[in-house]
Amino acid sequence: MRLTPLLGMALALGLTVTDVAAQAATTSPFAPVILVNGLGVTGYEIEQRIRFMQLLRQPGDLRKEAEKSLTEDRIRVWAAKQAGITLEKDAVTQGMSEFAGRANLSTEQFVAELAKAGVDEPTFRDFVTAGLLWRELVKQRFAPRVQISDSDIDRAMLMESSRGGGTRVLISEVILPAPPGQEAEAHAAAEKISQLRSESAFAEAARQMSAASTRDNGGRLDWMPLDNLPPALRPILLSLKPGQASAPIDLNGAVAIFMMRGLDEHGPASTRPQTLGYATLALGPAGSEQGAQLLQKAASAKRCDDLYSVVKGLPVSLVTRPDPAPQGALPKDIALALAGLDIGETTILTRGAGQELLMLCSREAAVDEAKGETAPNRDAVRSRLQNERIGSYADNYLADLIANAVIVRP
Repeated sequence: MRLTPLLGMALALGLTVTDVAAQAATTSPFAPVILVNGLGVTGYEIEQRIRFMQLLRQPGDLRKEAEKSLTEDRIRVWAAKQAGITLEKDAVTQGMSEFAGRANLSTEQFVAELAKAGVDEPTFRDFVTAGLLWRELVKQRFAPRVQISDSDIDRAMLMESSRGGGTRVLISEVILPAPPGQEAEAHAAAEKISQLRSESAFAEAARQMSAASTRDNGGRLDWMPLDNLPPALRPILLSLKPGQASAPIDLNGAVAIFMMRGLDEHGPASTRPQTLGYATLALGPAGSEQGAQLLQKAASAKRCDDLYSVVKGLPVSLVTRPDPAPQGALPKDIALALAGLDIGETTILTRGAGQELLMLCSREAAVDEAKGETAPNRDAVRSRLQNERIGSYADNYLADLIANAVIVRP
């Protein structure tokens, strides 16, 4: 057998062929330094990802973050392969163009900027490919589970200010630590706590599991102004009823669950104009048999459109549904009655000798076209809510995959 100079020198020093291979692996930037479910992450890829992150001005320990993001990318690719996910021929090219477009650059211009920072095009392509595979996997796996109702959109579009600028909340909290590698366990525990519907059971969970200083008090917080809370948390709390717990909320290294104990909505109302949509159902004279029958049928109505089913077999003119209008343009009695209603709620108006059922259909911020404001787009809100819910499913799924992955360093 003819020996190469390197192998001959190694054998002369008493090293085995295996030792030589190991030595080569430790010195080559293209050798795997992390194996994720059998897929390698090389030292070169880590250095490339660090440079990519530097270009994107990402903060933190970039080496640690680069290893983390590449590990997650390998898991995303592995999971997509297990599910038989493939990409269309031009999907990656379009994805690269879309990403570059966020910086108002063409793909060619963006790749050129990457090259100046020492990042090669395959690094960019691999990054986009992993993201696209994951997006397709998540869409196929979770999109069928997400159903956004018109009521969900109404609540999302309902202005926080409509509840009063001085709103106070009385809540309890459970904060579960979620250190690296234990995210899946924390989410699983948080999911169980979020299903609790008893303040006493929630308090016991806080005493046993919460990492917050409030644990000794059963997680109970005192009354606080809603404005003191992070903006992203406000609509979540406002959607809760007393005794209802929120879904798990990811924090930095922790998972939080909140339970609503009380809501004080008697603060000063916002001065921003609102546009209100409403519907009325003519009941006839007070105490009439027809009015009583209509009220009985209307008790199950959840939306203004449901009122048309209530009058089935009767003149449809009993229901009126004016176009949404600014508060100041509404009849005073209707505007006053609507002020205390949430979307889908009803009240009885006495108008002359007759009575009407009044239901609030919508409450939105008034649009000032002169200032370039545009009306909320229901389709855009629906898409945002879908993406948020799918994203929540995806985060939990990725945490599970990471927890169950075989990750080794050769």
